[in-house]
Amino acid sequence: MLEMLLNYGILALGVLMLGAGLLLRKGAAGKKKAWANILTAAGAWCLAEKILQLVFGSVPSEEFEVSIWAERVSIGGFELSYTVITTWCVMAVITVLALMIRLFVVPRLSNEPRGIQNVLEIIIENICAFTKSGVGDLGKGLPAYIFSVAVLMVGCAAVELLGVRAPTADITMTFAMALVTFLLINFYGIREKGVGGRISSMARPTPVVFPIKVVSDLAVPVSLACRLFGNMLGGMIVMDLLYTALGNAAIGFPSVLGLYFNLFHPLIQTYIFVTLTLTFIGEAVE
Repeated sequence: MLEMLLNYGILALGVLMLGAGLLLRKGAAGKKKAWANILTAAGAWCLAEKILQLVFGSVPSEEFEVSIWAERVSIGGFELSYTVITTWCVMAVITVLALMIRLFVVPRLSNEPRGIQNVLEIIIENICAFTKSGVGDLGKGLPAYIFSVAVLMVGCAAVELLGVRAPTADITMTFAMALVTFLLINFYGIREKGVGGRISSMARPTPVVFPIKVVSDLAVPVSLACRLFGNMLGGMIVMDLLYTALGNAAIGFPSVLGLYFNLFHPLIQTYIFVTLTLTFIGEAVE
């Protein structure tokens, strides 16, 4: 009984706040209008939350749990993690988009870029310039890799908007990406200096630092993987905590905050990952 009275009380409070905010908006300007907008938004939020609760009932409380490893599912007798399945779906979407560009855009390229051709040329020019500024001219393969990793990371982060765990919040995924970067570091280092030159460069300025540089190089994929994994998992935990704490009140505000943790924050992590990749490659070839 007390809970029902409290719910109807908050519902009435929401109606009053919404009405007061709408009345104050009339003829208000400056700070007064800003406060009126805040009052209107708060009233609408309380009103919507209580109406949904009265219609559909309260959200059952659940124990908050966080797993480092993604859940697994059996498909055709094979045990696959949701990370693998989600990554395949993201790769399939990227592949379809790439094929559409290749079939419908590339054949229509002209000397006077316009529309989507202009956008593609701007992206390619900036990616190539960004890569060249970090490591110099190492061929066309490296910019393609950097762009592919960036698109994959953004795509993997975007699926979290659909309620799916981002593959980059799985340590196995981030370690696989870091391992590819580690292989590229040594590939370009050996290609530019040779095997002997790559080894001798690790013994400069004195052979005493050789074992230290070996250990630091082996730590590169671990640090890259853990940094990306920790940041992405942290964002996921914040959003899950928010939804758990708000319960029925998880309306509107979590969605706005999700735009940061699911889009803007992954963009920052993508920039950091590709920048560190170029930094380590640059150190290997200098």
